[in-house]
Amino acid sequence: EVQLVESGGGLVQAGGSLRLTCAASGFTLDDYAVGWFRQAPGKEREGVSCIRRSDGGTYYEDFVKGRFTISSDNAKNTVYLQMNSLKPEDTAVYYCAAARNYYCSLRGMDYWGKGTLVTVSS
Repeated sequence: EVQLVESGGGLVQAGGSLRLTCAASGFTLDDYAVGWFRQAPGKEREGVSCIRRSDGGTYYEDFVKGRFTISSDNAKNTVYLQMNSLKPEDTAVYYCAAARNYYCSLRGMDYWGKGTLVTVSS
C-alpha cells in the first residue's frame, strides 16, 4: 500500500517551533519531489515548501522563507519540515505530497498524506 503519513503537528504559541515529519511507505521518495502544503480553515490549499530528492534542490514560498526548513533522510524514506517563529496565520492542516516529475505543484502531486494539524495561538 502506498502511503504518506504526516506527524508532528500540535498546539504551539506564536514564536514557537514544531517539526513535521512525512514518512513514506510502499514506495521510495528517492526519485520524487516532496512538498509540504497547508490548508487553513475556509481557505484554499497552498504550497509551503518543496524538496527535489534527485539533487536536493529546495523551494520555499515567500511567507515561510527564513522561518521554515525542509530536509530529508533518505535512509528513513522521510521528509521533514522544521517550522520556527510560528505565527497564528500558520495555523492549518499541513499535508505532505510526492510527485514523480520532480516538481511540486498543488494539482500535480501523485500521492498525498491525510495531514497533521498545526495550531498557533496568539
